[in-house]
Amino acid sequence: MKQNRAGLITLLFITIAALLGVLKDFNIVDVPENVMMATRWLLAIELVAYAIIRKNLTTWILVCMVLGVFVGIDYPHVAVALQPLSKGFIKLVKTIVGPILFGTLVYGIAGHSDLKQVGRMAWKSMLYFYFATTVALFIGLAAINLTQAGVGVDIQNMPHNELPKPVKDVADESILSTLPEGVHWLYKTLAFFRNIFPENIVKSVYDAQILQIVIFSVIFGVGLAMVDEKKRKPMVDFCESLSETMFKFTNVIMYFAPIGVGAAMAYTVGHMGVDILKHLFMLVATLYMALIAFILIVLLPIALYIKLPIMKFISAIKEPVSIAFATTSSDAALPKAMSQMEKFGVPRKIVSFVIPTGYSFNLDGTTLYLSLASIFVAQAAGMHLSFGEQLLIVFTLMITSKGVAAIPRASLIILIATADQFGLPTFIIAAILGIDELMDMGRTSLNVIGNCLATVVIAKWEGEYNPDQVEIKEA
Repeated sequence: MKQNRAGLITLLFITIAALLGVLKDFNIVDVPENVMMATRWLLAIELVAYAIIRKNLTTWILVCMVLGVFVGIDYPHVAVALQPLSKGFIKLVKTIVGPILFGTLVYGIAGHSDLKQVGRMAWKSMLYFYFATTVALFIGLAAINLTQAGVGVDIQNMPHNELPKPVKDVADESILSTLPEGVHWLYKTLAFFRNIFPENIVKSVYDAQILQIVIFSVIFGVGLAMVDEKKRKPMVDFCESLSETMFKFTNVIMYFAPIGVGAAMAYTVGHMGVDILKHLFMLVATLYMALIAFILIVLLPIALYIKLPIMKFISAIKEPVSIAFATTSSDAALPKAMSQMEKFGVPRKIVSFVIPTGYSFNLDGTTLYLSLASIFVAQAAGMHLSFGEQLLIVFTLMITSKGVAAIPRASLIILIATADQFGLPTFIIAAILGIDELMDMGRTSLNVIGNCLATVVIAKWEGEYNPDQVEIKEA
């Protein structure tokens, strides 16, 4: 009751502040600036009180985002001085990249994908996963190119040393100068593949070379899967422990997220003006449109093709999807999703393989978001990427997104690492984090829907789906 009352009071303050802002912007009423400023900070006090009552990290992130906007509007010089806090948060997130990718990928391959035991189910699952996530990446790419949500962001005030600097390999430039222009593309393509192989894995981790880490981890995982059980188990257990530890490490870092988000938003608004906010919320709208498009273009046709009882399927997944939406964590919905799909007539041996493996390799919503957000960052930075360059980013994400952990804001780790690889400014990603909670709800829900559908697809493909055993009533 206390939280509900606080929520209503907060909503009232937000409504009053928004109404005054609209009246001023449309010149309906000449609201003095000092009145607007007083209204903003009364709202800030109310929001902080509400966050204290809620005692919830998500609430604090959203509240600090709003506080950052207010600081950026009213005290732009103070807002600029807060930039080290946002940069510190980004540095903390970067420390997770190497260990979490190594742990999740090696455990996912050597711990789950024992081809001797799962046989056909393994390659069928992987084939389906790569089809679904690849289509998701291209839908995200199409959506952001259609809405151009990042185009027009004013970054003239951004310090010069934050702008991306193209790095050229002197040896490559020398060789290219001796080749006909018609084969430059071939050399550049092969040079890209050359550079994804690690020379020194420790150096790759230090430099946050995400593709090199992924290649090493995949080959290591395959090699580990070929070792006999007695020698494989300790390393698999280590990688599982490492993964779980890094998940907890991420959770600890996220306690710093409200400060990092607030500082990032303050710096963004202080340097680039309040107009940046409309681009960020356009990004949210673009994402949700793309998620809906993926469901209608990909998941629904698949469901109709395999003659899925759609209403019963909706009834089966509505609870785990609700958990995923509320917690922004696919892992939180994992136990319920597995039990519901077993009740839906999918054999336990298929459910226990497909869903856990899918949590590493079949995150449709996350992969869609990654392609969309990476191009948004390029648009906001004023970088014109050719279709070929965008495809290169998509190809990179096609590989790196397979190591995304199913925990809140884990995709941020992959996005930052990918941005680093292609010279995109991470500063803009820090601004995206302010609205990441709103996007995480939608993309995590799609992750759960996609993995639940995948269990039925594989069960049907194996001829082991038994609709007569469905224990779930239609919605």
